[in-house]
Amino acid sequence: MNNTNVINVSDLTKDYEKIRAVDHISFEIKQGEIFGFLGPNGAGKTTTIRMLTGLSKPTNGSASIFNFDIQSEIIKIKKHIGVVPEISNLYDELSGMDNLLFMAQLYGVPGPERKIRSEELLKMFGLYERKGSLFRSYSRGMKRALTIAAALIHNPKILFLDEPTVGLDVMTARSLRNLIKNLQSQGITIFLTTHYLEEADILCDRIAILVKGKIVKTDSPQNIKSSIEQESVIEFVFDRDISQFIKTLSEHLSESKVTAIDLNKIKILGGNPNNIFNSVSNLAKADNFEISSINTIKPSLEDAFVKITGLSPTIMAIEKGKK
Repeated sequence: MNNTNVINVSDLTKDYEKIRAVDHISFEIKQGEIFGFLGPNGAGKTTTIRMLTGLSKPTNGSASIFNFDIQSEIIKIKKHIGVVPEISNLYDELSGMDNLLFMAQLYGVPGPERKIRSEELLKMFGLYERKGSLFRSYSRGMKRALTIAAALIHNPKILFLDEPTVGLDVMTARSLRNLIKNLQSQGITIFLTTHYLEEADILCDRIAILVKGKIVKTDSPQNIKSSIEQESVIEFVFDRDISQFIKTLSEHLSESKVTAIDLNKIKILGGNPNNIFNSVSNLAKADNFEISSINTIKPSLEDAFVKITGLSPTIMAIEKGKK
């Protein structure tokens, strides 16, 4: 990663009738970094990608990629970028190889290079043995991998990844994150949107936290976590389900944020540790709960997100189309 900015965004805004989806956002992305757009669904992440890749016109503001303007020079930009939408744009009735060959043709890859490049990508993504299988027969993780491979067919310098691991099982998501890191090691700049806090923490060099169309914080995950290190984070484990007890705790610990981690486990962010210990012990005793264990822990990116945005972390766990 170097200090050259490959993407510059200034006051970018998008309105849909009476709804402001993106609200005067400004940021820059450096060459070779993984830059994360972190926020709940509906925050404006996908809308931002659509504007930067020429699929939607901004209402106000400006942005450039490699110093090309996103509105007047988008054709020049498209030669240098690959876009991986949240929903795959590949064809069920074509094989893995044929999908890549077709995308190579669309991107203007010279004829003799199409097969060579397609086979290279199939091997890189572990799909070579299934190159002749129809796309519809692939697992969800394989479909995601081939969709990313297709976006790389023309050797772009920047890759836009919109929610790359949404809906994947734990092992497949981990494998895909390793692939993303490998792409960065090859010098590709990656713009990543996600609502998974852990994913942003693992992958990104810097993140912008987006809430209701506004950027509320931009920094490295480590710096964002460090910014709340003075805050206490205490975990309590109880002897049984404390779903109803959480409300009591929240009312009595108004200066702190009480979050359920499990049916019998809570995390309390902020406040005076001694007061928290005493209050939780007294309230638990009064309601006939026993405390099984108490741990003090270092703040996570989730804790920082809660502190910065005031939102519950559960809002980040809701995937599109789910309640």
